[in-house]
Amino acid sequence: MIGHVFRDREEAGLRLAAAVADRVSGPVTVLAIPRGGVAVAVPVAKALGAPLDVVIPRKLGAPDNPELAIGAVAPGVMVLNERAVRQLGVPRDYIEQEALRQEAEIARREAAYRGGRAPAPVAGRTVVVVDDGVATGATAVAALRWARAAGADRVVFAAPVGPPSAPAHLGPEADDVVLIEAPIHFLAVGEWYRDFDQVSDEEVVTMLREAGR
Repeated sequence: MIGHVFRDREEAGLRLAAAVADRVSGPVTVLAIPRGGVAVAVPVAKALGAPLDVVIPRKLGAPDNPELAIGAVAPGVMVLNERAVRQLGVPRDYIEQEALRQEAEIARREAAYRGGRAPAPVAGRTVVVVDDGVATGATAVAALRWARAAGADRVVFAAPVGPPSAPAHLGPEADDVVLIEAPIHFLAVGEWYRDFDQVSDEEVVTMLREAGR
């Protein structure tokens, strides 16, 4: 049985902004995980009066099954599901090559999304990492570790929905975890939205450009 369903990412972002607003202070930067996380992050950044940028983690797919995640990477950061790696017998050279492939895609997307704009400041600030939901948490962990490594003073993860286990799973990586909904019978992020259409690269570029004005 599904409880509250968000109308769309904008409505979810407005609700998330209200939940985050009294839990952060000082200079803040909002980092969205593309693509869906950008649409959620726009109202969060606006409410906080914070710059909006992206952090781009990428899933590491298993051999012969790219949809099965064995970990994730962000620039200079790798998170591995060691249990899955052992169970599947994934060779280390495959992991290294898959990581290089995904890091190249990260660099391509960063350049495309920013359109020549400088990255938003991270060092010494509170960084709020936003996604439209969290499932396994691998990409969220990679994004949080990247923000910490980049010098963030405080790191917060915020999403409209995720499983009840998410705060405990992400807690070691974040100073605070904000979820609006944590349903017991969580299966997938998309089931909690009435409108969960895919966000295009062009829409991401437009949202980031408008947020930077």
